[in-house]
Amino acid sequence: MISKIITYIIQKKNPSFTLDSAVHPSLLLSLAFQKAIQKIRSYKLVFHFRWPQQLFLGKGVHFFNARNMQFGKWVQLEDFVYLSALGNKALQIGNNVRIGAFSRVITSTSFNNIGEYICIGNNVGIGEFAYLGGGGGLEIGDDCIIGQYFSCHPENHNYDMNEIAIRLQGVNRKGIKIGRNCWIGSKVTILDGVTIGDNCIIAAGAVVTKDMPANSVIGGLPARILKSTITLNNKTAIA
Repeated sequence: MISKIITYIIQKKNPSFTLDSAVHPSLLLSLAFQKAIQKIRSYKLVFHFRWPQQLFLGKGVHFFNARNMQFGKWVQLEDFVYLSALGNKALQIGNNVRIGAFSRVITSTSFNNIGEYICIGNNVGIGEFAYLGGGGGLEIGDDCIIGQYFSCHPENHNYDMNEIAIRLQGVNRKGIKIGRNCWIGSKVTILDGVTIGDNCIIAAGAVVTKDMPANSVIGGLPARILKSTITLNNKTAIA
């Protein structure tokens, strides 16, 4: 009975889900208890004058400027995630998004030159220890899967004047855009001004410094196109 109930609940956000027959019912009870605790924690948003909907929080999750945040349904923020929405526009998180433990999602840290925004689409999974900045704006498209230690840095320090410390020369910002249905490996870094097209695969450890077209397999330091994928009749071929 418990298996049917858990399956029904999960299928509300993932209709294709089927429960593996090797999963013991005791594990399902443990999962249900864990999610209930995470749901109870979500009511801490009330203290930020926000009403949580289908939001699930791990322990130690913290918010800064929660009034400037927008959450979809079935959002999971795992242990010790930190969200800061100090920006000109909202920090938006879509439906069915999971952000891994110890990740930091920070629009900006500067009160004299606040950043733009962060927008994470629907059905996005981000691994542990990610750092997402939003100084120049950050967009992550629907259905992206992203490994651990992912980092995005949509701003750069100015450094043209040798007589002035770099920390005092300000920053310049262009923004980062990541298309839909991308698979990004662990420890990938994406720098300011980069646009990544739909359906891209980025190998672990890559540092992406320039635009990448859709349907590309990308890797290296600095990153380059390794292969191109072409979809024909719902099948993917590699060129």
